[in-house]
Amino acid sequence: MTDDLLGRHRAVLPDWLALYYDAPLEITHGEGRHVWDARGNRYLDFFGGILTTMTAHALPEVTKAVTEQAGRIIHSSTLYLNRPMVDLAERIAQLSGIPDARVFFTTSGTEANDTALLLATTYRRSNTVLAMRNSYHGRSFSAVGVTGNRGWSPTALSPLQTLYVHGGVRSRGPFAGLDDYDFVAACVDDLKDLLGHTRPPAALIAEPIQGVGGFTSPPDGLYAAFREVLHERGVLWISDEVQTGWGRTGEHFWGWQAHARSGPPDMLTFAKGIGNGMSIGGVVARAEIMNCLDANSISTFGGTQVTMAAGLANLNYLLEHDLQGNARRVGGLLIERLRAAAAHVPAVREVRGRGLMIGIELTKPGTDEADPAAASAVLEAARAGGLLIGKGGGHDTSALRVAPPLSLNVAEAEEGAAILEDALRSIQ
Repeated sequence: MTDDLLGRHRAVLPDWLALYYDAPLEITHGEGRHVWDARGNRYLDFFGGILTTMTAHALPEVTKAVTEQAGRIIHSSTLYLNRPMVDLAERIAQLSGIPDARVFFTTSGTEANDTALLLATTYRRSNTVLAMRNSYHGRSFSAVGVTGNRGWSPTALSPLQTLYVHGGVRSRGPFAGLDDYDFVAACVDDLKDLLGHTRPPAALIAEPIQGVGGFTSPPDGLYAAFREVLHERGVLWISDEVQTGWGRTGEHFWGWQAHARSGPPDMLTFAKGIGNGMSIGGVVARAEIMNCLDANSISTFGGTQVTMAAGLANLNYLLEHDLQGNARRVGGLLIERLRAAAAHVPAVREVRGRGLMIGIELTKPGTDEADPAAASAVLEAARAGGLLIGKGGGHDTSALRVAPPLSLNVAEAEEGAAILEDALRSIQ
């Protein structure tokens, strides 16, 4: 039973391993956009295991690919030639937009960002890194060191000297009152001033849309403007696409493409959705950057045959069924439906996002003060109504995160929006 499982969980796992809900949920199986718990309750899933079940639960094409590959060989390590790994790397290199691209596979977004930081600091011979305020890049020692979100940064110790830049959050901070053009100009001026006070950094690492931060983003073009400043100084740009990748924003395949006037980033990192639940992460970089390491390296579990088979099957399905276009169409409907619902709820400060990546920020009515208790209450009410969503935000976890599988249909979007509207109204 779930109650017994909770006791066992608490007895052997860390206290800081977070669980959602006052009565934590055990999910036993899923299909399409729905999951079931151990008591047989059915839920519409608008979070996908933190944006990881990107396409659908129990997608037959992925299940078949995993089963067939597992029947041949599951793992051999990167010390041996691996056809599925090469096949997927070729596809990702082509889709990345990075010229002369090389791909290195990891098991998670944390490890992908850790690798990108290793490459950047080695290539540039500098341990100074620029990152965005309110950012999140993973839970490793180096990734925590470039995370600008207090709630996800358990230590101030770091092998890196990190300097935090304005611009990742459009509606808060000293430039929030400016229009988009002046906002970008002010952030660029701030970046130039910062660079004038420090030794040349190795790289800027930035999420095009901040995931854990509550699905916040700057105006389009900000990172292109940053890139022009950085390029003059030889500073690399790492686009953290762990949550924005594979068409989730609807308008673009990668988040960096909303900032594309200066071309692709020097590196991009990915994870989450490509494996549709299988553990895949990775880095794409120009060959001269990827090849800058002068010591041996392997990845024991990065790029295993079974995860690569899943990634290939999932990527093929995603492209053949235009799930990016579906995210744009159905996501556009969903965000407008949620904005209309939120207009009648004083606690909703902002509904923001793109495609199927939507954030709802809650504050105490009439103020800008975060209200994490309200966010938790809405999370519980949505579950009671049969809907699973997430939480995040840089201001005491006061933002709801809505990120369904990309195959979401219109009827499911309407159903989820209605449940979430009732949940929001319940806190008034």
